[in-house]
Amino acid sequence: MSKLVPDDPYAAWTPAPGLDVTSADLVHGAEVPLPFRDPEIGGSHISPQLSWSGFPEGTRSFAITCYDPDAPTGVGFMHWAVANIPADVTSLARGAGTADGMPAGSLTLPNDVRMRQYVGPNPPPGSGRHRYVFLVHAVDVPVLTIPADLTPTVLGFNLHFHTLARGHLTGWVDSVTAG
Repeated sequence: MSKLVPDDPYAAWTPAPGLDVTSADLVHGAEVPLPFRDPEIGGSHISPQLSWSGFPEGTRSFAITCYDPDAPTGVGFMHWAVANIPADVTSLARGAGTADGMPAGSLTLPNDVRMRQYVGPNPPPGSGRHRYVFLVHAVDVPVLTIPADLTPTVLGFNLHFHTLARGHLTGWVDSVTAG
């Protein structure tokens, strides 16, 4: 069952121009393929390939998050949060979502299971269809000064004030019905 959450969970934020986000591995609005899911449901915690373009002049770095607004937590679930991606990087290869797979200078924050990497979708049984929003932010500073042990919430707070443009690609996974 789909929740009454807007497609863009950041729609309430200060408006920002759009940028284009594409992937060789994901199709916007389609099911997230198995390799990019949690190993418990046949995946591999492999991050999908992502590319972005159409960001404004003055972009000094990028940040990427992957968020499940439909998680039964009341606040969603953050699967991946990376800041300080250099401005000359406009794509990530499949599998780059590990702490040591990101470009030099990037900061991968602990996600909601406290891992410093991409964690694939695994919606709880019976919780319906979940959306996974891969969001790319064009940032106006080269480095967001965030302590490495803080949460993606702190990144989101900083992005609220430093985002020049943002774009997203959203996929979905249906939960496995128990029994």
